[in-house]
Amino acid sequence: MDAIEEALLNEPYNPIYNLWKAKPVFVKQDNSYDRMVFNERPLLGPLLFENNASDARDHAANERTFLSWLRLSVYMAVVSVAIVMSFHLKSQPTEIEKKLAVPFGVIFWLLAIACLASGIANYIRTVTRYSRRRALVQSGWKTQMVFTVVATAIVAACILFLSTNASSSR
Repeated sequence: MDAIEEALLNEPYNPIYNLWKAKPVFVKQDNSYDRMVFNERPLLGPLLFENNASDARDHAANERTFLSWLRLSVYMAVVSVAIVMSFHLKSQPTEIEKKLAVPFGVIFWLLAIACLASGIANYIRTVTRYSRRRALVQSGWKTQMVFTVVATAIVAACILFLSTNASSSR
């Protein structure tokens, strides 16, 4: 263990970034790292990577991507609740709006969970590859599929909202 690792292990407790007083996990980045980085002990300890070349930038980009998926998931959940609670564009919902409120709400809720799962899986996969020095930053077919389904649902909901509004204003 070098001096930097020892200093980090003996760092005083700070509840802002280490709520559970967990010791950090030092991830040695080489191609022989065969363990799963998220299974290292302590489980709630912060993962510390060496900053070689552009590693800090890559990790920050990966975290921003995860936060974008998290934000999309929260937006989809809010839309889901809004659709179920008040699925109408004027004072009284039409009969078709009443029939479609719950199914559309459930669809958007499931898509919110799918977005969250996709973001977590992408984040864990990328960090694991960073620990093995094999990261290739690109989206896979699963991510593309989730994104395509979400985009299709959003476009379908917009078309439904517009057509319901157009038919009710006539």
